[in-house]
Amino acid sequence: MRKIMLAGRSGAGKTTLTQALKGERLVYRKTQYVDFTGALIDTPGEYVETKRLGYALALYSYEADVVGLLLAADEPFSLYPPCVTCMVNREVIGIVTKVDEPDGNPRRAAEWLRLAGCKKIFFVSSYTGEGIPEIFDYLKEEGDVLPWETKQKTTKNHKKVKKIIE
Repeated sequence: MRKIMLAGRSGAGKTTLTQALKGERLVYRKTQYVDFTGALIDTPGEYVETKRLGYALALYSYEADVVGLLLAADEPFSLYPPCVTCMVNREVIGIVTKVDEPDGNPRRAAEWLRLAGCKKIFFVSSYTGEGIPEIFDYLKEEGDVLPWETKQKTTKNHKKVKKIIE
């Protein structure tokens, strides 16, 4: 599984998405530090919100294969400047969270992510599970076996992917 770093403002849904990807119960938890857990890197929102801390995101991105910029569907504005993805020498994807939010505007959030430079956009709801399988499929590498795949693979390979995710 390719390693992904999640970045976004406080409340964008980074930690909730991390919990959903790991199959954990969704519980609000404020991330106070950069959390490396297997193939997931969860970052505090303050790193996007504060210019001085933003440089750390570029450094932490070296630990990842893919950088995911998160933007909630109910956000009234984007913190990402146009073409910001050029600051990172990793693949950058956009992830629109909270797509099930009644007052949200997922299309607007996706357009803001495109303006930031994201070419691939995922729409997710950590609560309903919408979009989670697509992210897994995108991060999957040859030889990885995802839990819902119907092909029979060896138990050893299944345990390997489970260990990488956790």
